Amino acid sequence: MKKDSEVILLGIESSCDDTSAAVLRGNTLLSNVTASQAVHSAYGGVVPELASRAHQQNIIPVVSEAIKRAGLTPQDLDAIAFTRGPGLLGSLLVGTSFTKGLSISLGIPMIEINHLQAHVLAHFIREEGEPERTPEFPFLCLLVSGGNSQILLVKSPYDMQIIGQTIDDAAGEAFDKCAKVMGLGYPGGPIINKLANVGNPQAFTFARPHVPGYDYSFSGLKTSFLYTLRDGLKADADFIEKNKADLAASLQYTVIDILMKQLRRAAKELKIKQVAVAGGVSANTGLRDAYQAYARRYGWEVFIPKFAYTTDNAAMVAMSGYFKYLRGDFCDMEVAPYARVTV
Repeated sequence: MKKDSEVILLGIESSCDDTSAAVLRGNTLLSNVTASQAVHSAYGGVVPELASRAHQQNIIPVVSEAIKRAGLTPQDLDAIAFTRGPGLLGSLLVGTSFTKGLSISLGIPMIEINHLQAHVLAHFIREEGEPERTPEFPFLCLLVSGGNSQILLVKSPYDMQIIGQTIDDAAGEAFDKCAKVMGLGYPGGPIINKLANVGNPQAFTFARPHVPGYDYSFSGLKTSFLYTLRDGLKADADFIEKNKADLAASLQYTVIDILMKQLRRAAKELKIKQVAVAGGVSANTGLRDAYQAYARRYGWEVFIPKFAYTTDNAAMVAMSGYFKYLRGDFCDMEVAPYARVTV
């Protein structure tokens, strides 16, 4: 019987438009390989049919490369963790079907993974040669991406409670939509972030929601942003081009302020000082700076993932799978992917 630290897991992620595979030994990352899909940029968003076809092309070479980089063979694997959902159903079907076939051929168990929980558990990935620094339970985690904006009370790897979430648009969705109407391209979040670094965050003021509890709302902000563009363009046809950096900076400042004020309320009322961030928007440098500022101001101990673990990746899937492996929490061949679910 292998020790927990010697268990070797393959993780497979295919929830959207990134095909990724990773190998862990215990909680130590041996490899993490991702193939991205550039085809969607021409359409201003991910096209599900194109995404699933690209996954079919990418999954075998990506998995093979991850195992090779880990210095192992498929026969060395003890289990396969795969993203079951939420995500694009066609994309998830590719990962799920591949996992089933590989599981049967190797005679090893499968572990189904909730994509959102995996983002949170990315904080427990350890890289070889680096000191281990992980949050202590319970901790708060702000999960922000193109499709989700949630505050989670993380009591254990198996117990995560949503205490606040968006009632309409997600933060990343607001970035993408506002970038689109400005003609900045897709994905909009990184473009907004880059422009914001050279803009004035106080140049424009946008509507802020008044939402009870720890919930979020970004639809009013998005509408306010559109009205600002409309009024500006009436006065000057070059309004967007002349003010795009300031518009981006003001938008980013407002989104981050909304996110952080609700998170601060939750941390204060629940008396929690361990605070993490996860998801694609956690790559935003403005949000990372805000976390450090709040840490200094309120005595938080903050956990911010490496950029490699902010977007969809298989390392977080494998890490989540490792916790389930320790409990013997495997799934059978009848399991099917799902498009939507809460944490």
